Amino acid sequence: MTGRVYSGINNIYQVRLDDGRDLECRIKGKVLKSELPSYNPLAPGDMVDLEESDGGRGLILARHPRSNQFARWNRKRDSWQVVAANLDLLLAVASCRKPPFRPRFIDRVLIAAAQGQVPAAVLVNKIDQGRDAWVLDRIEAWESIGIDVLEISAEHGTGLEELRNRMASRTVALFGPSGVGKSTLLNRMIPGLNQATGDISRKFDRGRHVTNYGRMVDTPWAGRVVDTPGVREILVRGIAPEDLPSWFPEFDAPSRSCSFQPCSHRHEPQCAVRRAVKERVIHPDRYENYLRIREELESLLP
Repeated sequence: MTGRVYSGINNIYQVRLDDGRDLECRIKGKVLKSELPSYNPLAPGDMVDLEESDGGRGLILARHPRSNQFARWNRKRDSWQVVAANLDLLLAVASCRKPPFRPRFIDRVLIAAAQGQVPAAVLVNKIDQGRDAWVLDRIEAWESIGIDVLEISAEHGTGLEELRNRMASRTVALFGPSGVGKSTLLNRMIPGLNQATGDISRKFDRGRHVTNYGRMVDTPWAGRVVDTPGVREILVRGIAPEDLPSWFPEFDAPSRSCSFQPCSHRHEPQCAVRRAVKERVIHPDRYENYLRIREELESLLP
């Protein structure tokens, strides 16, 4: 039989069979092979072959090749964690003020999505809180490099119709920090879902973890959506420091005019990328994020 993984925790997976039934499954025998070494062999969205065992449970025999995957580096396990697979769209979710707007976090999510060949867009929630000028400025910077940005209010329902149309008949994952409103958004859009939600910590001005594992659900608009646990950081891994500029698309055109090839875009004279930053052709905060990520990657070199 063939099925799709909807969730997994402690090596127990909920699989939706082709006939519509749900089956609780474990992996049979050896660990499944994976193109990306990760500590979790399966993720929501994976297609698997399985057999039904006694007691109404199942044994997973093999995982089908993935069309794509969204993965993050798990610092605690020092390994990749595949968050979701076979996606049509990843929505990198941010909030305007509470918790604070974190564009550099979103930049990193966009890189991780591109690494896994997952189409991505930015979803800015809680616009009812108001959008400061610097938030709008950062949104314009994403849009200028071809990143779609959806601005919504799950609380007031603003922008939800456009979001439904974007998600119709597609497999979509929501990813972002705790407290940005991922579960609240899904509860608002999918009647009867009742995902657990939490308040913002007053002490730390950030969300509290409520969703503790990725879960795929069917949507009323003939699609599927994965609600993922909130994370506080996303690390860029698997990229050589000298290759990092290619993951910032706005660097491409000016970098061809740099006097030094290759150019690190940090200290070289007549660097066209740094000149573009001064002229605000490249957003200064995006450039600052590039510098920080590059330092992180270089710190990992032997």
